[in-house]
Amino acid sequence: MLIASLLFSVSCDVKPKEISYGEAACDFCRMTIVDNQHAAQLVTNKGKVFNFDAAECMINYTDEIDNNTIGLLLVSDYNHPGILIDVESATFIISKAIPSPMGANLSAFSDSEDAEKIQKEKGGNLYDWHTLNTHLKD
Repeated sequence: MLIASLLFSVSCDVKPKEISYGEAACDFCRMTIVDNQHAAQLVTNKGKVFNFDAAECMINYTDEIDNNTIGLLLVSDYNHPGILIDVESATFIISKAIPSPMGANLSAFSDSEDAEKIQKEKGGNLYDWHTLNTHLKD
């Protein structure tokens, strides 16, 4: 009984898991995830992890599930490849000068000043998580 409860508590950890770049497949489009600057991850409130090759795949995936099951939504920090950050704290840029794996030209930054600097250099528009979702669904 103790072992079963221990296994249950360990399996329900709501935390990010390392993405196996070059091996893991996107849970939306099924492409192999190779770009550690644009990958994303959804963790359910029961600890199940879904990996995506781009934030736009994760956004499309969330349209197909009950949002009450979501524990975490994470995106790769463009300036720190492979580091996942919470979507609520990220600043997003859509810029044709920064291609992403699925063609939405969408990148995330943990530091809004970094995003603003990139926007000045490469053009594009800045978004927070909520305005990004509204923009992509219009």
